[in-house]
Amino acid sequence: MVLRGKCWKFGDNIDTDVIIPARYLNTTNPNELASHLMEDADKEFVNKASAGDILIGGNNFGCGSSREHAPISIKGFGISCVIAKSFARIFFRNAINIGFPIIESPEVVEETDEGDELEVITKEGIIKNITKGLEYNIKAFPPFLQEIINNGGLMNWIAEVKLK
Repeated sequence: MVLRGKCWKFGDNIDTDVIIPARYLNTTNPNELASHLMEDADKEFVNKASAGDILIGGNNFGCGSSREHAPISIKGFGISCVIAKSFARIFFRNAINIGFPIIESPEVVEETDEGDELEVITKEGIIKNITKGLEYNIKAFPPFLQEIINNGGLMNWIAEVKLK
C-alpha cells in the first residue's frame, strides 16, 4: 500500500476526546464523526484538511478512552494514516481492527513539519518526505497485520481470509 498526503501536525498526548469530542459520540456513523475530527484542537481542521492527508502526532497519540470512535472518525474523514512517536495501546489495536494504518516513528515526527508532503510505502517500511527529500526506513507491519489493514479491518479479514 502506498499512501501520499500533506501532513497536519499535533503534539503529545492527543487523547480520544481531542480526536473526536465526547459530545458527538451519540453516533458511530463515520461521516458524521469525521465532520468533527480534531475540532477541539483546531476548529478549522475539517475545512483545511483533505482526504488522503496524514496526521502527525507526538507521544501517546490516542490516549484516553477505549472507544473505537476516534480511529473511525479519522478513517471516515479519509486521512490515509497517522504517524506518531508512540500510540496508546488500545488506540493502536482499535485502528488495526478497523483497517486503519498507524505508524510509530519518532524520527519522522521530529523531522516533519506541518504542510510537508509524505509518501508512505507500508509493505516495504519506507517513508519519504517529498518536500524535504528525506527517506526513512521504518519497521513494516508483519504480514498478518498488513492483511487485516488491506482487507479493511479484522472482521473483514476473518470473513474474507479465515472463513474461506
